[in-house]
Amino acid sequence: MTTVHDTAPTTLADDLSVWPASATEPHAGGLAVGGVSLAQVADRFGTPVYVLDEAEVRDRCRTYRDTFPEAEVLYAAKAFLCRAMVHWMGEEGLGLDVCSAGELELAATTGFPPERIVLHGNAKSPQDLETALRLRVGRIVIDSPSEIARLAAAVGPDGHQKVMVRVVPGISAGGHEKIRTGTDDQKFGLSISDGYAQHAIARILKQPQLELTGLHCHLGSQITSVKPYLAAVRRVVGLMARLHEQHGLVLPELDLGGGHGIAYRPGEPALDLSTLARKVRAELIEACATAGLTVPHLIIEPGRAIAGPAGIALYRVLTVKRTGEHAYVAVDGGMSDNPRPALYGVRYAPRLVSRRGSPALAPVTVVGRHCEAGDVLAADVDLPDDIRPGDLLAVPVAGAYHLSMASGYNLVGRPPVVAVCDGHARLLVRRESLDDIRSRDVGL
Repeated sequence: MTTVHDTAPTTLADDLSVWPASATEPHAGGLAVGGVSLAQVADRFGTPVYVLDEAEVRDRCRTYRDTFPEAEVLYAAKAFLCRAMVHWMGEEGLGLDVCSAGELELAATTGFPPERIVLHGNAKSPQDLETALRLRVGRIVIDSPSEIARLAAAVGPDGHQKVMVRVVPGISAGGHEKIRTGTDDQKFGLSISDGYAQHAIARILKQPQLELTGLHCHLGSQITSVKPYLAAVRRVVGLMARLHEQHGLVLPELDLGGGHGIAYRPGEPALDLSTLARKVRAELIEACATAGLTVPHLIIEPGRAIAGPAGIALYRVLTVKRTGEHAYVAVDGGMSDNPRPALYGVRYAPRLVSRRGSPALAPVTVVGRHCEAGDVLAADVDLPDDIRPGDLLAVPVAGAYHLSMASGYNLVGRPPVVAVCDGHARLLVRRESLDDIRSRDVGL
């Protein structure tokens, strides 16, 4: 999970390095995950379809628990959530980090303990807060000054709610500018440098029904270096020291968020979790000792690093078109089920899994079926030069921010999610049907 792959010549083992650990090649040109043939999944459930390796999800949860034994690990539900994921997180001892009433309701109706849920978000709706208070979530992360009065009023004079404050340490980290959230002058959190965080905390301390348990800090996504986290620890502990001097406040919790980077293609770096855990712990102990503070309980929030590598997207090739010097392979999905290439320029490594293709490879661009020139799933990738309509393509590392960000563009319907484990496949989320699309449209 934490390996950084080199760029040596490709072998079969290297080719499967970003796939779930259970991935095997039972025959030339075929691929199985969780003991289930991907071609059989496509035949049984249709395409596009998302495949989720249950054992990979659980193993990654256990890796986090083992690597951060003294920390509380919360799964960031925004990466991907369904009832099965909620159930798996509960069984593996993780909490949940959610950001909407919808995610809260899904977790609660699956039976997840609400005290192990944290609600965050830069603009929580009245429904979000009402649902969180009704379900009695463990903590609510305050993201703006206006939330303080709103939340205090909703809790009521005789109520009680544990809260944290999301602070911005002024650190730029992340794989793309659109997913960097630790810098000043963006929509998340309260800045340390301009004093807004300190001012908000002072206001919270005047609300007896709100119990401030700690500070929350999330730097961004796809971070592959440990250094930004260490810098964040120093700056947030510095704020804790000032709060102690000003208010005599000793905060028992520090949430460092997530954003742990993963490899999407062989040869790409991933964040080394063992190094992260060791160095963050050492930095936290040293910074607190220097400030004369008790070391707070650490909380982390991985999402992509748990769900991403466990998921595979399967597409059927519809057309192959050569235009000028380029070859375009169009599939039956696209930006409606994976907007990330269009949003962030993310690159994937699709693989032919329905047959043994030609040993000769040719550069192609895998595109979707939608009416946008930017509907590109994988640009300039090498696939067998005999790729043709009807072939099945599998895209690894597709478990996070694909279906969770899916849209209704062109009304094609969102794909289903199928879990595989120990040679069995079962449906977790059904395909959005034409009946679903029709039934939502209630006006004439």
